[in-house]
Amino acid sequence: MFEYEKSRKYDRLMDKIMGPNPVKLCEELLDGAKIKPGDTVCDLGSGQGLTSVFMAKEYGYKVYAADLWSDPEENKKFFESEGLTPSEIIPVKADAENMPFEKEFFDSLVCTDSYNYFGRDPEYLDAKLLPYIKKGGYIYLAITGMKEDLHANLPAELLLSWTPEQMDYIQDIGYWTGIFEQSKGAEILEIREMDSNEEVWADWLKQENEYAVGDRKAMEAGGGKYMNFIKVVLKKK
Repeated sequence: MFEYEKSRKYDRLMDKIMGPNPVKLCEELLDGAKIKPGDTVCDLGSGQGLTSVFMAKEYGYKVYAADLWSDPEENKKFFESEGLTPSEIIPVKADAENMPFEKEFFDSLVCTDSYNYFGRDPEYLDAKLLPYIKKGGYIYLAITGMKEDLHANLPAELLLSWTPEQMDYIQDIGYWTGIFEQSKGAEILEIREMDSNEEVWADWLKQENEYAVGDRKAMEAGGGKYMNFIKVVLKKK
C-alpha cells in the first residue's frame, strides 16, 4: 500500500478538505511523475488550495490554483500563511469549461477528484483543456470511480448518500478508457486503480461538515467496497 510520506505533514489542515483526502490522492497520483521542479502547473479544481500548497512546497512547481467555487482572496491569504509567494503559487477563479489562460500556458496539469464533474463529454479534453497545455505536456488525473459499472442496478448502500443522478458522475475504468481513447490530441500513458480508497475516505468522514456527515451513511453501510479512485496519465501529442 502507498505510504503517503509527504502528505502526512498536511494532516493539520484537514479542515480545508472538500472530499476524500486530496493531498494523499495527489501524492499517489504524482508518484514517479514526469513534471519537473519549476514547471508551470495548473491545479484544476483546486478547492481551497490545499493540493496547490502541497505541490508548490513538496515538488517545487509554480502552481496556478484554478477553481470556480473558491474565493481567490481567501486562498491567497492561506498561501501567504503557508509562507508561499506569488512567484510560487497564484489563485485564479477559473471555469473548467472556459479557462482564462493563454493557449499553451501550462507545462502540465493536475486535477484531483474533480475531473468527473466536467470531463465526461468525450470532446471536453481536446476542445476545452488541451489547448492550454504545451505540446508534450502531461495531464495527471485522480478520479473518483467505481470498481465496476453498477448503474443498471445501483447498490442500496450507495443510495443512502447519493441519488442515481449523482452516481452518474462516478464511473469505472472501462468508462474512462473509452472517453480518453476518443481524444485525438492526447496519448494515454496510464489508467489504473489507485491504492488510495479506504484511508482517504476515512480522513474525509472524520470531518463534521454537512457533506462529510451525509457521505457517512453510504460508507458506514459498506458502500466503499464498490468505490475506487482511478489514476489517469495523459500526454499531449
